[in-house]
Amino acid sequence: MLNRVILIGRLTKEPELRYTPQGIAVTTFTLAVDRPYTNQQKEKEADFIPIVTWRQLAETCANYLRKGRLAAVEGRMQVRHYDNNEGRRVYVTEVVADNVRFLESSNSGGGSGNTGGSPSQSYRDPFQDEGKPVDISDDDLPF
Repeated sequence: MLNRVILIGRLTKEPELRYTPQGIAVTTFTLAVDRPYTNQQKEKEADFIPIVTWRQLAETCANYLRKGRLAAVEGRMQVRHYDNNEGRRVYVTEVVADNVRFLESSNSGGGSGNTGGSPSQSYRDPFQDEGKPVDISDDDLPF
């Protein structure tokens, strides 16, 4: 059996960091993932998928992810349930992430400001100049 999920999308709001009574960090956020088609009005639609991260990954996500940032999430789908105040059973479907990649630097256009001290700050997008000529000498080519 296999339960593996890979998603790429943008955060819809700031991540929420909490700690369990045992002191374990847990961060939740929602990822907006575009659907591969448009609706009848020719508009793109998205799914809003809840993500949960634990321990060190939770603290890293809370410190460096921001609303609007592009991220890749890898993990597993989980369905849990609880009984609400009215005694009704409520089902929650979420992705428990074991790997989160920050796909934009903190100063790129997709984010919502500088996160300060982000490990991805020194990252330079290799496709930033996509479509523009690249100056490479023949000596630099491996073939």
